[in-house]
Amino acid sequence: MTNPIKPRRILLDLAVTLDGFIEGENGEIDWCIMDPEMEFMNFLNGIDSILYGRKSYELWGQFTPESFENELDKEMWEVINSKEKYVFSRSQKGTDCNAIFINDQITEEMQKLKAKPGKDMWLYGGASLITTFINLGLVDEYRLSIHPVILGKGKPLFIDIHERVNLKLVNTKTYSSGVVQLIYHSKDN
Repeated sequence: MTNPIKPRRILLDLAVTLDGFIEGENGEIDWCIMDPEMEFMNFLNGIDSILYGRKSYELWGQFTPESFENELDKEMWEVINSKEKYVFSRSQKGTDCNAIFINDQITEEMQKLKAKPGKDMWLYGGASLITTFINLGLVDEYRLSIHPVILGKGKPLFIDIHERVNLKLVNTKTYSSGVVQLIYHSKDN
């Protein structure tokens, strides 16, 4: 008996403040807790691709810290930088040695990627790309890590969503740092 090929999924995995921001007013993310209990390396080992908007890719797609706080931090960045990267951009075309650029026909391109053998894909962002994917019904799993901070101002997670998205809660985890992770699946997928 053969195992059926499991379709790849698109996972939105983000840190968010209690008041729904993914960045502070000036782009700061200093409130984001890297809690070892959250087993982020397990998440990274379950994906083989990262999906970026152009601006997020320019900031984080090739980022490597100049120094590492610990060995786990170093390993995390090595694993992130080893993933296949897709960048969604209206202005930048082609490929570079680190990424493949997708300029249009997002739904069709994502269906092709989902049909290829491989692991799940991490929808990293930014906010505009996340909105596009949600509006196109492309997000299979929402993994939101709610951090114990209220910023009051910043970049909101959800903006310009065109239609209601019904979700099913599949898991919750609470960590000693105060972070609560909520995992939802799209009811439409």
